[in-house]
Amino acid sequence: MHGALPDLTGKSTLCYKCDVKNKNLFSTEINLLKDLSIQNPNALAQASGIRQSLMVWWIALRYHFTPSSFLPAIPGGVAAWTLTGFFNQWFFFLAVLGVTLNHIALNLTDDYFDYHASVDRHNYVNANPYSGGSGTLTGGKIKHAHMKMVFVMAYLATIVIGLYLCAIQTWWILAFGLLGMGSSYFYTAPPIRYGYRGLGEISQLINFSFTIGMGAYVVQTVSFSWEAFWVLLPLGFMMFAMIIINEIPDRINDAAAGKKTLVVRFGTKNAVWFYSVSMIMAFTVIMLAPFFGMASPWIYLSFFTLPWTVQAFCILRKQISDISQLAPANLLTIRVHNLTPFSPLFY
Repeated sequence: MHGALPDLTGKSTLCYKCDVKNKNLFSTEINLLKDLSIQNPNALAQASGIRQSLMVWWIALRYHFTPSSFLPAIPGGVAAWTLTGFFNQWFFFLAVLGVTLNHIALNLTDDYFDYHASVDRHNYVNANPYSGGSGTLTGGKIKHAHMKMVFVMAYLATIVIGLYLCAIQTWWILAFGLLGMGSSYFYTAPPIRYGYRGLGEISQLINFSFTIGMGAYVVQTVSFSWEAFWVLLPLGFMMFAMIIINEIPDRINDAAAGKKTLVVRFGTKNAVWFYSVSMIMAFTVIMLAPFFGMASPWIYLSFFTLPWTVQAFCILRKQISDISQLAPANLLTIRVHNLTPFSPLFY
């Protein structure tokens, strides 16, 4: 007899055909979705535009300088834990977040007001990415109003964090916050613009050691400490050196715009002297700290960055007139400053 073949799998031939058909339809649907999501020119253009926009803002934030803010807060918090045994992770996180947001606002504020003061109109980013502005305003990549809106929002977020810590811990934090934010904003903002008067470098020495580091210590302990101050002081001297070496490629533009930095006031030869003295002071403080009981010998781990300091100085003295050849010295100085704070973590 002729009849249907037996279904050894327990399914009829008709059901099997339906399953195959459904799988084919499912595969076709998946392929259509892939075509819509991947091959759609508008979707690709939109995704590419978002990536480019994020990259532009990443450049505007001048990411390679941002760690110089939150790194002093780390030994400040660790010093509080070491000296008092108290450490609140939530307060530490807020302190680090606050100084980071403030530094982001500082970078954008400098770009904004320097551009409007006709500083950094000539874009040297390709020659030396560690000097001048970000080039985002110069190149028309970010609108002025948008940059202003972002740095105002960053300042407002910093204020909220500061007021919260004041209410929870101590109103002494307000003094550190006002000093830090005021220094950031009026560095280039009128009418003060103290960075145009040869005071910016000294301000960075104070703020990137005492204001940030001691502020993080006070957030934890509601007290002051000479030991913490001594450990943080080298970071201020290193920041001073970083500002000096970053100002050297900008000296012509700065002078033309009336921005009288120390490099503009005293010339490049004296700038090399400023750089070397500030670095010598930083390592001298580190060397003497254990002798005065301000730190344990573990702080001598900081000396592993000394060869980079010497190398940066040699490049600076040799390539001081060549912007592009000076860039490795800028990078080495940033590296020395960023890695030095980790040695006090062991003391």
